[in-house]
Amino acid sequence: LLEPTVSPGSRVPLRFRISDADGSPVTRYTPNHEKDLHLIVVRRDMAVFRHLHPVLDEQGTWSVPVDLSRAGDYRVFADFVTADGQPFTLGADLRVTGDYHPQPLPKAATTTTVDGYTVTLDGTLVPGRASTVTLTVSRDGEPVTDLEPYLGAYGHLVALRATDLGYLHVHPEGHPGDGVTKAGPDITFAVTAPSAGDYRMFLDFRHRGVVRTAEFTVVAAPA
Repeated sequence: LLEPTVSPGSRVPLRFRISDADGSPVTRYTPNHEKDLHLIVVRRDMAVFRHLHPVLDEQGTWSVPVDLSRAGDYRVFADFVTADGQPFTLGADLRVTGDYHPQPLPKAATTTTVDGYTVTLDGTLVPGRASTVTLTVSRDGEPVTDLEPYLGAYGHLVALRATDLGYLHVHPEGHPGDGVTKAGPDITFAVTAPSAGDYRMFLDFRHRGVVRTAEFTVVAAPA
């Protein structure tokens, strides 16, 4: 990060560079889910979550305005694939100045709401192996069967381990236009939790032209 400490604001300019082993800025990437880089900004208590797509200039500097209205300690993740096809997730710390009052992690639940939509989670996480998790989207009691593609999928899932913000970016089974995958209400993922404990899940989905994020707390427990 070019500025690891910033003042709060609704459109704080976030700028960073990714360097190779020789210290030179990386300027070539392989698109992954329609973007060269996915940027995740999360406050350490996970009360604030942003999934963004910054812009890269010719000198190798990425930039994006971020809503950082709430003070606190944040973790920033850059999720990308290099030009030779190697996937990476790099992290850096960010501090937003001001009074920081960490919030307790919400209790585990199988249902959450966002902007009038209800999302229900079915499945359990077993540490150390792939677990099938299905998220079902409904609105006004009716299943949503016309989800719109977002970044080449009907949903994107990020999971973060509560203890240390260990990062999991999970892609759904199937994709729009494959002749098999339906546009809702179900979105199914295979999630591998590395260890037992609490995780926070963030599901991005698009409907009627708007991307929304549904949030869950999930406990990974041994089988």
